[in-house]
Amino acid sequence: MHRDNWDDLRFVLAVADSGSVSAAARNLGVNHATVLRRVAGFEDRLNTALFERNAKGYRVPPDRMQVVTALREVQDSILAVERVLKGATEPLRGELNVTSTDTFCQKVLPEIIAGFSDQAPDLRINLVCTNAHVDFDRLSADITVRPAGQLADGLFGDVACNLGFGVFKRKGTETNRWHDLQGPLAGSLPAKWMRETLPTDQIIQGADSFLVLKELAVFGAGMSILPHFIGREDPRLIEIPDIMPDTNIDIWVASHSDLKNSPRIRAGQAMLLVGIKQQALRLGGL
Repeated sequence: MHRDNWDDLRFVLAVADSGSVSAAARNLGVNHATVLRRVAGFEDRLNTALFERNAKGYRVPPDRMQVVTALREVQDSILAVERVLKGATEPLRGELNVTSTDTFCQKVLPEIIAGFSDQAPDLRINLVCTNAHVDFDRLSADITVRPAGQLADGLFGDVACNLGFGVFKRKGTETNRWHDLQGPLAGSLPAKWMRETLPTDQIIQGADSFLVLKELAVFGAGMSILPHFIGREDPRLIEIPDIMPDTNIDIWVASHSDLKNSPRIRAGQAMLLVGIKQQALRLGGL
C-alpha cells in the first residue's frame, strides 16, 4: 500500500487508545478534522466501521479488537522497515527477485511492490511466478512468499499473516461435486481434508492453481476450496458456510539463511512483510 495509507494507522490507533477524536488530535499534534478524515478514509478502505460512535467517544467493539491487534503489528513492522533502511550499509539498488504462487503474483504482490519505489527507488523488484515447490536457489530468487505450515531447512523468515480458506460454488447452482486440488496443492491442508472426508466419486475435474479452480467453480461444474479473498471477490460465486472446518495457513516471507546479513534482502523482506500484513484482514478472511 502507499505511504499515505500507512500513515492512517497512526490516527486509527491513537483514537483506539484514547477513545476520542479530540484526545487523539491533541496527542498527535493535529486538528480534529484531520483525525476524522484519516479514520473515515481507513474505514472506507476496510469497507466496515471499526469504531462505535456514542456520546462518550469512540469505542472498538469486541468483535473488531482483532483488527486493532493486526494494526499494531503492521505499525511495528513499518517501524522495523524504517530501522532496516536507516541501518543499511550497502546501497539498496539493483534487482531483487521474489518468487511466489500465481495467486500472490497476480492478486497480492503487484500492489505491494508498486509502493516500494518511495522507500527504495533504486531497487528493482522482479516477480517469479510458480506454484511448484522448487529448490529455492538464491541464484534465481532472493525472497520467497509462500503459504506453508513451516519453513524448509536452510531458510529464514517470518510469518506475515494467515491465509484463510472456504468452499465456493457458482451462485444459483446445486451440486455435490468437487474440484480436486492437484500438483503442489495436493499437499495442502484443504486437500488433506478432502481426501479424509469426501467420497472419491464426488471429486471431478481438478487443477494445480487456485485461480483455475475458481474458474472451474464459476462455470458451475462443482465446488472449489479457495482462499477466502479469491472466492469472495468474484461476484459470480457464493461461499458455502460450515461445510469445512476453519482452515488457515501461515504466509511466510523467507530467504536463504546465508543471506541473513544482506541489508538488501532484509530490507526487501521487511517491506514485503509490511505490505502483506496490511492485507491481513483480506487474506485471512476476517
